[in-house]
Amino acid sequence: MAPPLIQLKDIALTFGGAPLFDGVELAVSAGDRLCLIGRNGSGKSTLLKIVAGLIEPDRGSRFVQPGATIRYLPQEPDFEGFATTLAYVEAGLAPGDAHYQAAYLLEQLGLHGDEDPHNLSGGEARRAALARILAPDPDILLIDEPTNHLDLTTIEWLESDLKQRKSAIVMISHDRRFLGNLSRATAWLDRGIIRQIDRGFSQFESWRDEVLAEEERDQHKLDRKIVMEEHWLRYGVSGRRKRNVKRLAGLHELRAQRRDYRGPTGAAALAAAEADKSGKLVIEAKAINKAWDHRTIVDTFSIRINRGDRIGIVGPNGAGKTTLISLLTGAVPPDSGSIRLGTNLEIATLDQHRDSLDAKTTLSDALTGGRGDQVMVGGKPRHVIGYMKDFLFTQEQARTPLEALSGGERGRLMLARALAKPSNLLVLDEPTNDLDLETLDVLEEMLGDYDGTVILISHDRDFLDRVVTSVIAPDGNGKWIEYAGGYSDMLAQRGADLTRQAAKAATEATTAKAASNDASAKAAPSAPAPKRKLSFNDKHALETLPKTIAKLEAEIADLQKQLDDPQLYAKDRAKFDKASAAMAKAHEALHDAEQRWLELEMLREEIEGA
Repeated sequence: MAPPLIQLKDIALTFGGAPLFDGVELAVSAGDRLCLIGRNGSGKSTLLKIVAGLIEPDRGSRFVQPGATIRYLPQEPDFEGFATTLAYVEAGLAPGDAHYQAAYLLEQLGLHGDEDPHNLSGGEARRAALARILAPDPDILLIDEPTNHLDLTTIEWLESDLKQRKSAIVMISHDRRFLGNLSRATAWLDRGIIRQIDRGFSQFESWRDEVLAEEERDQHKLDRKIVMEEHWLRYGVSGRRKRNVKRLAGLHELRAQRRDYRGPTGAAALAAAEADKSGKLVIEAKAINKAWDHRTIVDTFSIRINRGDRIGIVGPNGAGKTTLISLLTGAVPPDSGSIRLGTNLEIATLDQHRDSLDAKTTLSDALTGGRGDQVMVGGKPRHVIGYMKDFLFTQEQARTPLEALSGGERGRLMLARALAKPSNLLVLDEPTNDLDLETLDVLEEMLGDYDGTVILISHDRDFLDRVVTSVIAPDGNGKWIEYAGGYSDMLAQRGADLTRQAAKAATEATTAKAASNDASAKAAPSAPAPKRKLSFNDKHALETLPKTIAKLEAEIADLQKQLDDPQLYAKDRAKFDKASAAMAKAHEALHDAEQRWLELEMLREEIEGA
């Protein structure tokens, strides 16, 4: 077994009088793909910070292989002191790192490098932070909720990029599909200890259920043994005093073991306060159009939504998902076309912006509106402490300011506020952000049992597959298409992955903005047209692609020699299959490289001839 790149031994940490960790052990070796799983508040992010060396534990040791490089992706990156995104990313490079990687990764992630980091949206901030940790190509990547605020296009790009890297990866994520596609081992942080298996996340939940069932059986046996010993204490004490004293001490130990037992955390009790039923027709849109700043967001879109439908809206950031929801719910009027809302409609909305509340507000006041200790749930008063417990908050957290809550706790708070309002139409914008897997399970069940209609925006592919009955996706130029089924069904019907088809939708905002900026320049006859030039990445590609092409041609020649052996198939079928697959992959890579070089060479000649 390879020596660990980083290792934690006997880690203990206490916050607020309660032990968060007690004797935690964790080892990460080269090439590991480890997902760190646990409930909100179990300490996953804190443990990752200990691994990164940002927090000192109360007890235990941390070993890092000399020379090993570590990069850590926090949930909330700090841009203080950086004027541009490029400066922020370059600051993460070490001496000897290739500086062109900073600009290259920013471009891959849809940023230009000259953005002011303090004016970035949540998705743009996450992409800049990803570029910073990926550019150095470190030995160990520690990533905390990397998919939060990312659109599906970027999530799929990130998965592909991480699969190709040699770095060991420790990841925290609520995205089941992301974890299932990348992880090869699982560390389960539960009640202060870690259990680890050499299996990916796809097998975690069945293993977890087995562990908890075995734990329940052990506790049942312990209870029965205590009852037997207590019966002996009452009726069987006699004669041999020395033996009896020892047995009595054993009973005290059993009671202490039972008293100190921390059972698994209960599940959240999510339930939406439902209003009277709406009419059968909920929303009907006919040929609606909407444009902002000369850019078409929605072009002649029509849909009929009936009571009980579960509609998912997907697409790149900037494609217009929130605008489409605003049009469908009547919050924004269309430029043309018509929207008809059904009768008796009561709408409850969950906004994706978790920072819309005052950070100094307490949890209790955020739920009650600062009016006493009662929260109105479905039009009926309920004590705020009881309602908090349904969403896995403790009584002690009632006076906690919102700034002290974790991302997952803020997510549960926003759900609690949205679900308290009586509704028969739920409009949810990114409801899964920061929620732990168990709470996601309960949210899915709640939406399945909800009698009303649901319209939601999500980038969680697994959540979409489990919840929605149809998916609306962009097709470029303001066109939106509805597909029956979940996310996977939508991909099957499109005949291509969302990444390729949505690329043009993702670039339309940039194109429209550039066109708008150019309009004033074109209006002035004397203004000279800006001179085109090759970007830094284009120049680098022109220099390196010939070497890449030569390397691929040599690889194809070697593989062809293997496949020319007429006995290879009979002698070693596995080797034949492997060589055939490698040959197909190399040919595809060679074609792409040659095509890219040809495009850049033609562009260079065009620029030089201008």
